[in-house]
Amino acid sequence: MAERQLPQPFQDLEPYLAWALPTERERSAKRQASTMAEIKAFYDAMLARMEEILPYLDQFPLEHVPTDVQRLFYLTLSLAEVAPAMENFGQPSVIDGYDVARFMPVHE
Repeated sequence: MAERQLPQPFQDLEPYLAWALPTERERSAKRQASTMAEIKAFYDAMLARMEEILPYLDQFPLEHVPTDVQRLFYLTLSLAEVAPAMENFGQPSVIDGYDVARFMPVHE
């Protein structure tokens, strides 16, 4: 039997699995490479479910998170990554910002 990609209550979000990225660098690159239409579709789908997602995630101890739940968590981190593009910039990049390719996080 194939492994579940997302927990059963959130399987409707599977079209957005490309956003389930484990690192900040990957999430930023995905935002930069996406169109605003793609970002908006992901943002709208995730934002509509956050009141259900956050309590669901909260029931798992960090040491024992199933893979499908971890993907859901990564989707929530990607929502945080794209929110400024939707709510502030109206474009994937920071307005008059620096080239994100120059940013090198030291914690990864």
